[in-house]
Amino acid sequence: MRLLRNMLDWVAPWFEPGGKLEKLYPLFEVTDSFFYTPGNPATGTCHVRDAIDFKRMMMIVVIAVAPCALMACYNTGLQANEAIQQMGVGSEAAGWQGVVLDKLGIGYDPANLFACFVHGALYFLPVYIVCMIVGGCWEVLFALVRGHEVNEGFFVTGILFPLTLPPTIPLWQVAAGITFGVVVGKEVFGGTGRNFLNPALTARAFLFFAYPTAISGSQVWTAVDGFSGATPLGALAEDGMKAVTPLVTWSEAFLGTVQGSMGETSVVACLVGAVILLVCQVASWRVMLSMLLGFLGSATLFWMIGSQSNPAFEMPPHWHLVVGGFAFGLVFMATDPVSASMTHIGQYIYGGLIGVLVILVRLINTGYPEGVMLAILFGNVFAPLIDYYVVRANIRRRSLRHA
Repeated sequence: MRLLRNMLDWVAPWFEPGGKLEKLYPLFEVTDSFFYTPGNPATGTCHVRDAIDFKRMMMIVVIAVAPCALMACYNTGLQANEAIQQMGVGSEAAGWQGVVLDKLGIGYDPANLFACFVHGALYFLPVYIVCMIVGGCWEVLFALVRGHEVNEGFFVTGILFPLTLPPTIPLWQVAAGITFGVVVGKEVFGGTGRNFLNPALTARAFLFFAYPTAISGSQVWTAVDGFSGATPLGALAEDGMKAVTPLVTWSEAFLGTVQGSMGETSVVACLVGAVILLVCQVASWRVMLSMLLGFLGSATLFWMIGSQSNPAFEMPPHWHLVVGGFAFGLVFMATDPVSASMTHIGQYIYGGLIGVLVILVRLINTGYPEGVMLAILFGNVFAPLIDYYVVRANIRRRSLRHA
């Protein structure tokens, strides 16, 4: 590492003001800050000293989401291997990934953890690589044009977005989605810290409305040609709980060994990430708690009311917790410090609003059985308004107190 430090110090004058490559300084800075802390730390007694900075905060989020990424690889391969075994087909149904597996001699045994992980990784890693390359290029381009540093925020967007996608998504659509999320969802508003929408969810919403057949339905969740299988929420919307319980058990849904978006299925992995974010004080526990309470309260209310015409009302609250992408959205999406409410009271209102909206979309709109993405984006839009009225109410209260 000392050799790398010396090399970076040697080329640094080329990129500094007055150097031959001055306009490419953001490229040098992002490389240097990726391996080392800033070389010009604050000094003096007027500065607040803390171990946390933007870079560390973003890297903590990446570490927290790592269990979901590992589960994405394993479960994607598990679902594919089970489908291949069930259909009695060979590697031709698995595409080029099957050719690779055959050459490696790994096989398609669902009981083999390594075989499932490698099979799933062959789907997840290309999606992740495309996101990082395309999204990173857009980030660097805007940094060069504006003359500012490349923020580490794109590392978070680059890992969260692939986890919300099905394994069968075409890579060109991944590139289009991350382009929309980074450019329209963030950069046009000024970049990291100025976007009012979560870029990863903005990218996914773009794909959902632009290419709905590639990101929804019963044929996109398992990476095997010709296999069709519904997610638990899709089955719920069709025929209620009697269609869900034969499909998956509660414990399987909790562990995440079910069909769905690659990284959203495992509540266990999301809980590990939640512990990391809360212990490191990166995510707001107020948003998590209020969103959970709003979600459970609404789910319980609709379950108790019931419906003769809507079978989705049959799902009890404890099942709502483990199906769909609620846990993933609760831990990693709704708690985005940029697009969420800033005030403490506002965070309670913001989280509760999202929790209620998730259930409303899930149960009322049976054509779209998963409501987490739309609910969080809706909450992002209202977050500035919520904070505005919380601050105004606080000002009025203090004015009356000191009148």
